[in-house]
Amino acid sequence: MAGAGVKAAVEWLASVAPDPDECRREWERNPRGVALLPAGRRWDVLILPGELGYPTLDVLTRLIDRPGPVLGDFGDARLGFFVAPGTAARWVGTGVRGAGPGTWIVVPHPGRAAKGGVRWLIPPDGSGTLTDATLLELAMHEAVAAQAESGD
Repeated sequence: MAGAGVKAAVEWLASVAPDPDECRREWERNPRGVALLPAGRRWDVLILPGELGYPTLDVLTRLIDRPGPVLGDFGDARLGFFVAPGTAARWVGTGVRGAGPGTWIVVPHPGRAAKGGVRWLIPPDGSGTLTDATLLELAMHEAVAAQAESGD
C-alpha cells in the first residue's frame, strides 16, 4: 500500500479510538505494532474460524475486486472480516463470532509487516470500504458447499 493510502488507513482506523493520538503512539511503541480499537463505531468484525474463513476469503475475492479489511490471527485460527456497524448484533451463524459495540479488537498498523500475532490479510484502504455482509454470507455458503463437494 502506498504512503498516502497507509496514512488514510491509519487515520480511518485511529478515528474510532477514544484518543486517536494515543492510538497512533501505541502503534509506534508496542513491540508487536498493535493497538486496541473499539468495534461498533465505524465497523463491526465478524470472526470466522480459519477453516471457514480462508475458503470464504477465496470466494469473496473472486466475487469482488476488493473486500473490506480482513485480519488473520496467529496460527491462522481465525479471520476477522470488517463489516458495517450493527451487523454483529443481527448476525446468526454457528461458529461465527461478532464484535460490535462494547468489544475491542487488536488491530495492527496497516502499513507495517506483522511481528507475530494479528496481521492484515487485506489492509484497510482508508476510504472506509467494508465487506458487504450479504456477500460475505454468500461467500461462506459457497465455501462450505465447495468443501462438502470435495470431501474436506
